Amino acid sequence: MSGEASVTDREQSAPSPDLRLQSVVELAQDMAGALTPLEAVRVAAVRATAALDATMAAVSVWDRESGRLRVLVNHGELAPGEEELPEDESYPVADFPEIVTYLEERWTTGRLPRAWLQTAGPAGPEDGAEPAGHAQPGAGAFRQHRAAGLRRRGRECCLVAPIVLHGQAWGELYLARTAGLPVFTEADADYATLLAAQISAGLAQTERLADLRRLAFTDPLTGLANRRAVDARLESALEAHNRDHTVVSLVVCDVNGLKRVNDQLGHEVGDRLLERFAHQLSLGAAKLPGSLAARLGGDEFCLLAEGQKADEVVAVAEELCARALALAEGEGVACGVASTGDSIGPVTTPDRLFRLADAAQYRAKAARAAHPVVAGRSHGPGFTPDPTVLLADAADPHHRADGRGRGSSSRAAGDRRRIRGAAHSADPGQLLTAVLATLDQAGAVRSHHPADTLGRLAGVAETAARLLDAVGWWISYVPPGSHLMRTVQHAVYRMTSGPSSSRAETQRAQIEAPDAIFDLRHYPLTRRAVRGGSFALRAGAAGNDPAEEAMLVVSGYRGMVAAGGQNVAGGWLVELFADDATLPLGQVASAMRALVAVALSGPASPPPS
Repeated sequence: MSGEASVTDREQSAPSPDLRLQSVVELAQDMAGALTPLEAVRVAAVRATAALDATMAAVSVWDRESGRLRVLVNHGELAPGEEELPEDESYPVADFPEIVTYLEERWTTGRLPRAWLQTAGPAGPEDGAEPAGHAQPGAGAFRQHRAAGLRRRGRECCLVAPIVLHGQAWGELYLARTAGLPVFTEADADYATLLAAQISAGLAQTERLADLRRLAFTDPLTGLANRRAVDARLESALEAHNRDHTVVSLVVCDVNGLKRVNDQLGHEVGDRLLERFAHQLSLGAAKLPGSLAARLGGDEFCLLAEGQKADEVVAVAEELCARALALAEGEGVACGVASTGDSIGPVTTPDRLFRLADAAQYRAKAARAAHPVVAGRSHGPGFTPDPTVLLADAADPHHRADGRGRGSSSRAAGDRRRIRGAAHSADPGQLLTAVLATLDQAGAVRSHHPADTLGRLAGVAETAARLLDAVGWWISYVPPGSHLMRTVQHAVYRMTSGPSSSRAETQRAQIEAPDAIFDLRHYPLTRRAVRGGSFALRAGAAGNDPAEEAMLVVSGYRGMVAAGGQNVAGGWLVELFADDATLPLGQVASAMRALVAVALSGPASPPPS
């Protein structure tokens, strides 16, 4: 009688259907928010423990390869030896014959297999086991094994609910109560079956999400991370950098010769080249713990490192360049490095670090360099500021020297690389693209005999003038230690009229520019430009320097932009001149400064006498 009364009391005190339904909903919601399968099973164990008023719960998976039931998570009041996240808690499936018959009822009736309960009573066929629904094959041995396990752990009873995923036995949900608490009822077993079904649905959703994430953040050809993964990681890395000065480094590589391989040997060979380089990139990443190796698309790859010294990243990039040269069918890689551990100025957005690495990679490609170019580390004397940093900053119309540019990591990916193609345009990005292409082509044609300084500057001036529809250009030179500047080369595309006494005088001033010598002490803007600066001037604008404007007007021009710099051969100045038909020049001053710096970074030579 007392046993019947206790059962009645327990049934009367069982949670209401509304509360149990609410628990199922909460379980579904929590599992839907889980990001990984392990997080999902932890949520399942926590929610199931509360829903069934259990003292502990465990979720286990059937490892078919080893033939063992492996515990993924334990939750609640754990017995000695049990861990919340066990590294190696597993049991032979042969000890649990119900596992292999989970699906028998589904196969024969179309219904999901039901949970069953077990008590810790004396082992034997007449005691202990109370299967919910029907007896299992081998149930006697199973009951004895479960009962003995319960007694060893000080537990009164347990519920075992099968978890079925994609029509196959996946594992089990195990719930227990300690000695002295009421045993589970068949109603509890039915409810555990429902919870297990919800866990199955949640795991399936988590699995699909994991597959989607893997597809969304993985390059299908190489298996490396993709551009989306890099953007996400770089965003968080720079947050850490701006918060606690963690060093963030980006290595950008272009595989040289891929187009030739594709055209001559076929795309399958080209794909194999990309896969081999991806393997080398992965080996490099392994030397920088926590780094991310990625393929950005096409022949472009990158390595993102966080918390490593800049020198360590550069060393890996050096080795990567050497290994790439040894790849069959390949021609090495052009490699650029940008690190917040170097002198590259403030880096507050992913966009800026990418532009710096892109600019360094471009310079490596243009120079056919067998070693990486590192932003902030000038490769030669007299490069102040660094030409790579200038190039990156000029490519970004939103950059400011104080690091508070309007650039944003949310900007479209296609807008990131603006240092590379061009027609008539005053857009700084188009200017950089066109002029760098000219310098690149000149280097390819004369790779063994690089153009001299004047030749490279003439390439900058001519390409920029044609793109901007300028009237003409001058290139001037200042010998080391001198304050006298002479114009050494020029071109005039069309004549202008000016305030001179006659049109002939104006034209003569333009044509005879190479004979001109200027004392820089009288031209402060020009003097600063020759040291590595730039400026733009428009006739009649308020605040113009009188001497600079007088020279402009006397020559018959309406506007100009000037940019200069120094190398070991001396100081240099490139000037573009405008009339009323010329595109605006003011917005390209910083781009011209960067282009002159790139031109001056090659082999240095003075102009002909």
